[in-house]
Amino acid sequence: MRTLPLLSTLVLAAHLAAAGPAWADPDDGLPPASPAPVTSVTGLAVYPGVLRLDDQADRVGLVVQATLGDGTTRDVTAEASLTVADAAVAAVESGAVLAPRADGQTTLVVRHAGQRREVAVEVRGAARPRQVSFGNDVLPVITRAGCNTGSCHGASRGKDGFALSLFGYDPAGDHHRITREQVGRRINLALPEESLLLRKATGDVRHTGGGLIDPGGRLHRTLVAWLQAGAPADPADLPALVGLELRPEQTVLIVPADGAPAPGQRLSVRAVYGDGADRDVTALTALGSSDASVARVGDDGVVVAGGRPGEAWITARFGDKVVAAQVLVVPDDPGFTLTEPDDHEVDRLIHEKLRRLRLPPAPPCDDATFLRRVTLDLAGRLPTPAEVEAFVADADPGKRAALVDRLLADPAFVRLWTMLWAEKLLVRSDNRVSPKAALGYARWLQERVAAGVPLDALVRELLTATGGTLDTPPTNYFHAEEDTKQLAENTAQAFLGIRLQCAQCHNHPFDRWTQDDYYGFAAFFARVGRKPGGDPRERIVFNRGGGELNHPVTGKPAAPRFLGGEEPDLRGKERREALAAWITAPDNPWFARNAANMMWAHLFGQGIVDEPDDVRVSNPPSNPALLDALAERLRASGYDVKGLVRHIATSRAYQRATLGGHDDDPGAERNLARAHVRRLRAEVLLDAIAQATGAPLELRGLPKGAPAVQIPDGATTTDFLTTFGRSARESVCACEVRTTPNLGQALHLLNGDTVNGKIRQGKVVPGLLAEVKEPALVVRGLYLRTLSRPPTEAEVAAALTLLPAGDPTPALEDLLWALLNSREFLFNH
Repeated sequence: MRTLPLLSTLVLAAHLAAAGPAWADPDDGLPPASPAPVTSVTGLAVYPGVLRLDDQADRVGLVVQATLGDGTTRDVTAEASLTVADAAVAAVESGAVLAPRADGQTTLVVRHAGQRREVAVEVRGAARPRQVSFGNDVLPVITRAGCNTGSCHGASRGKDGFALSLFGYDPAGDHHRITREQVGRRINLALPEESLLLRKATGDVRHTGGGLIDPGGRLHRTLVAWLQAGAPADPADLPALVGLELRPEQTVLIVPADGAPAPGQRLSVRAVYGDGADRDVTALTALGSSDASVARVGDDGVVVAGGRPGEAWITARFGDKVVAAQVLVVPDDPGFTLTEPDDHEVDRLIHEKLRRLRLPPAPPCDDATFLRRVTLDLAGRLPTPAEVEAFVADADPGKRAALVDRLLADPAFVRLWTMLWAEKLLVRSDNRVSPKAALGYARWLQERVAAGVPLDALVRELLTATGGTLDTPPTNYFHAEEDTKQLAENTAQAFLGIRLQCAQCHNHPFDRWTQDDYYGFAAFFARVGRKPGGDPRERIVFNRGGGELNHPVTGKPAAPRFLGGEEPDLRGKERREALAAWITAPDNPWFARNAANMMWAHLFGQGIVDEPDDVRVSNPPSNPALLDALAERLRASGYDVKGLVRHIATSRAYQRATLGGHDDDPGAERNLARAHVRRLRAEVLLDAIAQATGAPLELRGLPKGAPAVQIPDGATTTDFLTTFGRSARESVCACEVRTTPNLGQALHLLNGDTVNGKIRQGKVVPGLLAEVKEPALVVRGLYLRTLSRPPTEAEVAAALTLLPAGDPTPALEDLLWALLNSREFLFNH
């Protein structure tokens, strides 16, 4: 039981009981329900699933959701029969609100359309007044009203002379600023309702933010109750908020017909506290939609379909917790069917969502397209003309899987995937890492990839490395970034996909991470020591016996703590060893998912979570079940990277065409109904140009003819690679690799020396003319070398009309130049 002054508990209880719960307010109900389609109800769910009332003012808004035979859902709260078995314990009030009557246990019985559900009800404290709390009552009001956002008083310098912590991450500081910073100005305990805090929030006094809360409404009543109670601070033993639930977890609505009212789904938000108590905080929760054009949510806690089909995520913020729920809005097509086979795990999970979205998939791509796509993705090169002709002519139905196996065994796979991991591990030279050390780091990584070292073992070796950068190459990771906090941020982002940066100064505005989480995680790196080695090109990494990282709010050393978890037992352990073991532990919820998502992003051009290293509540995966399945497969295989790549590349989803299905649906690519067109990475594109023209590359630090994907040092670059967005490996962010086309790239290809020079240097056209003689066969050879497909009859005819009567070499070289500048060559599709 929380202990607060008796006056404060009585005042707040009186206000809440007299005014009634927010659910009972006339403007808090659902909009008038439109007639339901004549479809049978196949399921019934009641939210929240736990019904517990802890004091006399406690109220729980009930939500009843029906699942229909066509896969859609409908809010039937207003239509369902809600009965409490023992009316002496609890009762259902107007607006489907459960209220306490006396301590005890009973059952809520819900009936609708022949379906019946029972939910246990427990009342404990029916006579106990609700206790006023600054952290659990007042701060949620301030957050819901938007007062402590970054655009208002939550900005780093506040606004109009009044500063609050962003989203209330510093409750004690906020209480001081409101009650003590300018005594007598912001609050008036003698006349609470005349407090400037209230009058500005209601718009009664001129306020830059305008009126934010309604006079007499629930938010206003809560603030008045707290002020009348003397504006107390919270006691030190106040149970902390430990969990937040947003229900229903998934809603499937139909796009409303023109002019028809949008169907609505009431939401339920439940807060759970450290003492086991819980509260319905729907009316105090800040709700938002990831895409209001698909689904929008109002202040009344009701989500409605927008104007177009698709997917949106509703986020709920209360205290320092953020959670999300999925809303699918589908076209009105109850007869939709999807007949593709579900014999592959990836396809089955994708089809499940496509069926719910009523979104038809594109057909499989043709053989030549698949060959080009998978060769670029797995080996970072173009297929040769001979490979194209042989693969297209092969009638074996298992040839695509066999091709994947050959590419996984190709040394080019090791080179390409070493480059991908090198970007995450910051393999580059600078004023801290010598070129020799960077080269050794790159070789160490390539050896591990070539040997098939499990990913978890590689990460543990890296994070626990000590010694010199020359004789122990993975120690270079700790010199690529020597700032303790930045090192922690890099580690969280590279290996867990979590961007902690925002939580350094305040609780993360779009995720669950708090400032305490940030400094607890960074503390694992506080004892990493560095010193010069005997060789001037070498530096040493060692574990210092001491060293702490102070928390900026408390000023005290932050204790090492796993993200979202407890403080580890470090007796007899070095901090980095404990962290590495936790990151790669089978029950870590992020490591395997992040690795699987990274591999998926490379193969599809977008992650299931996209960007692939930005995992947060407000950026949920497009298909959570698929990502979980891939992560579990990776774990079960002992982190076999090749095994997971093969699993993905042999799916129908990977082999889809880029056109087909609903080409105009913006969600088709996100939901994997068709393939994603993506520009080739800078290194792969340069290698493709060299391969197509027959002109070997000459790159610093590599033998002549070595591919650009093999460049070991992120600091080694060329004008071409820089223009086309090669990662400099200065940060672990996936955004370091840029594949968005721009004017500079077009000008480089059209006018630069890279394409023209290599056409002249490689002499492909003269060679083909000498070999096959006929211009038509030369045209065919150029298409096979560049676009990995034979030309159509129309393309051959068009090319031949451009050839002069004399020497066709210049015109055919112009054709090669045009093919190299075509979108079909520059993009993987």
